[in-house]
Amino acid sequence: MALPVSAGPSGPVVARILLEIEAVHLRPDQPFTLTSGRASPVYIDCRKIISFPRARRKVIELAAELVEREIGFESLDAVAGGETAGIPYAAWLSDRLSLPMLYVRKKPKGFGRNAQIEGSMPVGTRCLVMEDLCTAGGSLVTFVDAVKQAEGKVEHALVIFHYGTFPQSTATLAERGVKLHGLATWRDVLDVATETGRLDAKARASVVAFLEDPETWSLAHGGKAVAS
Repeated sequence: MALPVSAGPSGPVVARILLEIEAVHLRPDQPFTLTSGRASPVYIDCRKIISFPRARRKVIELAAELVEREIGFESLDAVAGGETAGIPYAAWLSDRLSLPMLYVRKKPKGFGRNAQIEGSMPVGTRCLVMEDLCTAGGSLVTFVDAVKQAEGKVEHALVIFHYGTFPQSTATLAERGVKLHGLATWRDVLDVATETGRLDAKARASVVAFLEDPETWSLAHGGKAVAS
């Protein structure tokens, strides 16, 4: 499998932000466990961005530019943040775009209205579903399906960071008619980290080995392989 491609114009900027605030963690000898159960030598903590006002302002500026460039000025009715990491980003982006904001639970709350979507979402509302990051896409699919089941429309999903190495992350969403947009990928982080001397050759080799074949790397380091 080839290395991920860059996310485009926003990629180097968001990658530099993530590196500067120490949101990129490298631990090949004690791998992280991702939500999918895969073992990974690297982990991106996008939640840290919320504590850095200048950084988050720039990230939201880049997100708004992406929406205008790749989705359209008048193609959305609301921004829906996924519980919980997507909620602050959806709030900031909806404010920037002057759109209503919603948030989507991982599952109905089980009492009261038993709601899975919070906020006002009339039938047919065109939603941008937003999360902090996407590895294999499982959480995003949950949120997209919830909006569709509530008779909203979803054609686009946006994340701050897209691993870019699991084909199912885009394929599963594409099956639902949804295009995934990311502000940065591992290609961007690798390039910026190498250029700025934050990643030595040995560490880079570990990351590249994982990105080129995450299933094999995971199995070899005590994690699962989830190829489908």
